[in-house]
Amino acid sequence: MRGFAIAATLVLALSAAPTFAQTPPAQPPAQTAPAPAPQPPAPFPQGAKIAYVDFQRIAQESSEGKSSAQKINALIQKKQTEGTDKSKKLQADQAKLQQTGSVMSDAARSQLEKDIERQQVEGQRFQQDAQAEINELQTELNAEFQKKLLPVLQQVAQERGLQLLLSRGDAGIIWGDPGLDLSADVIKKLDGSKPTSTPKQ
Repeated sequence: MRGFAIAATLVLALSAAPTFAQTPPAQPPAQTAPAPAPQPPAPFPQGAKIAYVDFQRIAQESSEGKSSAQKINALIQKKQTEGTDKSKKLQADQAKLQQTGSVMSDAARSQLEKDIERQQVEGQRFQQDAQAEINELQTELNAEFQKKLLPVLQQVAQERGLQLLLSRGDAGIIWGDPGLDLSADVIKKLDGSKPTSTPKQ
């Protein structure tokens, strides 16, 4: 499961990434065609001994994965807000020094310069500490996610009578029968529901 650890970490990181994205410009409303009816899941091929799962889909669609992404996003937003407040204070002091530094006493100007230098150092340290805290949370949540997911993967594989269960993102799969994708079964079991398709006899 070495590849899974890498994939799941990437999934959690990608889940958090949109908080840094800029808001795209508003587009005029366009005529949209009605959404196509959802297709029924492809049947599991009779006698198949190899299947695969999509860890990114599992992390994005499962309750556990969504909860982890929300926790990471909440921490990122909190750190962004704190960082913005620190940045505003630094910018205000820098503007004050530029605008009134020439009329300040030497002692006052020297103190303000020291305050600005201290805030710059603290700002860099804050960014490093914030990133470390986010990475630590990602690692912790990833470990919890794997701990819950691994028994589910084993259960699904055993119910299907599989000899091999692959990770779609890590196995280099170019094409696979859609029925071999057991991601939906894994998500439903992970969320405490039964899979809709009938297990292989």
